[in-house]
Amino acid sequence: MTGKSGKKVRYWLASGALALTAVLSACGGGGSDASGSGGDVTINFLHWRGEDVKALDTIIDKFETANPTIKVEMQTLPSDQYQSTAQAKLSDGSVGDVFASFPGAQFDALAKAGVFTDLSGSSFLDSFNADLIAAGQQDGKQLAVPYQLVYNDPIYNVKLFEKYGLTPPADWEGFLALCQTLKDNGIIPIAFAGADIGPGQFMNTMVMNNEPSEDIFEKVEAGEAKLTDEWWVKTLTQIKELNDKGYFQPDALGTKDAAAGALFVQEKAGMLASGSYQLAQNAAQNPELEQALLAPITVSAGEAKYEGVHTSTFMLAVNSKSKHPEEAKKFLEYLSQPDVAGEYANATGQNVTVDGVSYDSPELKVAEDWTSKKTLFQPRFTIKNGDNQKAVTNSIQAVLGGSAPEEAAQEAQAVIDQNLSKS
Repeated sequence: MTGKSGKKVRYWLASGALALTAVLSACGGGGSDASGSGGDVTINFLHWRGEDVKALDTIIDKFETANPTIKVEMQTLPSDQYQSTAQAKLSDGSVGDVFASFPGAQFDALAKAGVFTDLSGSSFLDSFNADLIAAGQQDGKQLAVPYQLVYNDPIYNVKLFEKYGLTPPADWEGFLALCQTLKDNGIIPIAFAGADIGPGQFMNTMVMNNEPSEDIFEKVEAGEAKLTDEWWVKTLTQIKELNDKGYFQPDALGTKDAAAGALFVQEKAGMLASGSYQLAQNAAQNPELEQALLAPITVSAGEAKYEGVHTSTFMLAVNSKSKHPEEAKKFLEYLSQPDVAGEYANATGQNVTVDGVSYDSPELKVAEDWTSKKTLFQPRFTIKNGDNQKAVTNSIQAVLGGSAPEEAAQEAQAVIDQNLSKS
């Protein structure tokens, strides 16, 4: 897609398949088949982070200057739509020469569909922290490279905590007392997006010290453990306790991400049940906001195994159906350079998995401080089946809606059992 000057116009899609179709039609087809004058190759970069478009546009301009025969066309979709439609869009290679994947269920589904190109042995892998890109491996192959390092721990307002003499608690009783202090002073303890991202984010720190092993959800999906066991019923019981005591805002179940974030940014809530990925966005909306991360400890201090949760996500990959795989790999290699990864990190407020990157914002330094803490890879993303993952998060929504924890766990387990019977 080019303007009169010949300069390619990049676009951000935020409204679904019709918008995508319209834009592609206007461009005369998908990125993989497009080419400019003089033998230029156009590759398509498909992902869900619309908020990164401005930063990535600058990086792409520099890449194209360094590689004048390669043009990069970028498309984005909302994250929920990306999870449900990406596989279909990637299947014929017409879009997404380079694409992003979530870890867990989406990564597993795309791997089974054969969408990933094996990147094993690529020299640019040496730029990454080897431990942090393990989530992109399957059967001994590096199928995708996680680019972002996220801490899925609630964010808290440092100044509000200081005002009321609060510090991150070391046990469950301390967390309840902290919430009560905030409530007693007219502050919503936890802004919770129960209608969309909240259950999937908050479950991670709530279950991290309750679960009997790191692979418990893998055991559930294999029929070796159940959601009706004590560890998950306890987790649901504690989430229900927070809701019943009024520690979430009214109608938490009907609150979407933007509304929950607004409560925190406006300093009406002391904590936001999201993660480090939202620090920069909050700071942009309220530059006076001082933020840090904490994780609810659901057990006694002596029983706690983990201080928080991390995820290596925004997993970059090359489409196995791409008509320009070498050019796609060249773009991925460029993104892997520490100076480029640093430019991306500091412009977007996202920590990265590339070694040797210097962070220059307070928000990135907040997350960087967590690299020395004992954290667990996000439990939700160890659930490989998308239907099972949804059943787990639905059980949280069920207790917010008034269901007993045991009943909600039984309903979720029924979905697991049904999927097990099909395998």
